[in-house]
Amino acid sequence: MPLAPFLNSIIGWLRAGYPDGVPDVDYVPLFALLGSQLTNEEVNAIAEELGTSSNPESAEAIKRAIAAVTDHHEPKDSDVARVRARLAAGGWPLATPEHFNPANWP
Repeated sequence: MPLAPFLNSIIGWLRAGYPDGVPDVDYVPLFALLGSQLTNEEVNAIAEELGTSSNPESAEAIKRAIAAVTDHHEPKDSDVARVRARLAAGGWPLATPEHFNPANWP
């Protein structure tokens, strides 16, 4: 099923922020950030898209990260800050959650 336009935008920003792919250590803080702004269904759609466009080891790391976040294992603040800064450098709108509004996305 095709992704909603704003979810495609998120995938684009992820690829801009991580042109060489998301390192395994960033998956948990990344999905914690996503989970604070998006529904579980939206997070899972993004994870599925990332998983299908990456190697099998990354797909497994994505699944583990989502499980960790869903099981309420909070990432370290420093890890979240690192991921937030990297995504902000790529123009990531979720880097400032107080300004998040999917209706304003391209």
